[in-house]
Amino acid sequence: MAARIGIIGGGIVGMAIARALVRTGDFHVTVLEKEHRVAAHQTGHNSGVVHAGLYYQPGSLKAVLCARGRALTRDFCRDKGLPYRELGKLVVAVTEAELPRLAEIERRARENRVPDMRRLTRAELREVEPHAAGVAAVHSPHTAVVDYAAITEAMAQDVRSGGGSVLLGQEVTAVNNAGGAVHVSTPAATHIFDRLVVCAGLQSDVVARMVGASPSPAILPFRGEYWVMAAARSHLVRGMIYPVPDPRFPFLGVHFTRGVYDDVHVGPNAVPALAREGYSWAKVSLPDTLASLRWPGAPALARQHWRMGAREISASLLKPLYFRQARQFLPELQPGDLARKAGAGVRAQAWAADGSLLDDFAVDRLGAVTLLRNAPSPAATSALAIADYVLEHHLQIAPHQLRS
Repeated sequence: MAARIGIIGGGIVGMAIARALVRTGDFHVTVLEKEHRVAAHQTGHNSGVVHAGLYYQPGSLKAVLCARGRALTRDFCRDKGLPYRELGKLVVAVTEAELPRLAEIERRARENRVPDMRRLTRAELREVEPHAAGVAAVHSPHTAVVDYAAITEAMAQDVRSGGGSVLLGQEVTAVNNAGGAVHVSTPAATHIFDRLVVCAGLQSDVVARMVGASPSPAILPFRGEYWVMAAARSHLVRGMIYPVPDPRFPFLGVHFTRGVYDDVHVGPNAVPALAREGYSWAKVSLPDTLASLRWPGAPALARQHWRMGAREISASLLKPLYFRQARQFLPELQPGDLARKAGAGVRAQAWAADGSLLDDFAVDRLGAVTLLRNAPSPAATSALAIADYVLEHHLQIAPHQLRS
């Protein structure tokens, strides 16, 4: 009898794992997604960038799986006829003080074998992005943009056509991980699986507690808000213009991204969300907010990052402050060029009980259950590679068993 494997979560990572499983032909695969569409949260609310691996600690899961995932994503889009545009990315040092951090990005990029990456002078960066300001930059010409929601839909179709099931509107309410099988309850039914993989994103720690796993790491939701540049001014950005990231904080800072459909987004910022799925200041969940405030690591995190937090919240509430952050990279930018807010995404950032924010991907196993405890950016880029990793290292399915 074929093994029954359940996947909780219909984002791109969960769907990639389900697709990899049905390609073996040896499993009954069922995806349970609480929303009425796939890619409803992190997958469908990001900038669409396919990262090339500039930032990540060499040898980390992020570095290894991002490199492999970029190639797999490119090939998947080619095979499915989905858009994949290599627009290139500049990481710009605006001042001389940022040059040591830019050198560290360059070092990591070289160790991670980012293809065709090169260091640019002030004059050379203006050849790539004529309107950008900076003293130096690192250029990744093969950084691309895609439509991750469309990719996830295509993966879901592969799951269905391969004999798997994608059940929408099925919120998991309980998991019983005792005995030889895993019982997963939804309001509609109880499903019985031999193995379960949890890719629940913003709800990953909630499901982990259902399974009986450690409450740490917990999920601290951060909202990232975007503005759309006015179409008449979008020519100021050819591809992507990024700041040199601050190593003390796991977010990149406000940047410019020309999307796969040619709109230019500015952002995101990073502000604490008041609900796990709080896409605006108006969405407030008292239980979610209290859970964050009561987490043992909350005081340590607040002491370490309160200045940055205050700056990000102020820029969220006051457009002139957000504009000021953006304009340092694009001096010709005018306030009216930020035409409208384009919504927001919420990042599921895992944090430990000591207040530290997890940087690398984190995958745990508890009996028959595999849990993705931390899968923020570049998880979308890495999704197909994460799927192979989970199958090989947690489900003991070697890559050579996959059908072509």
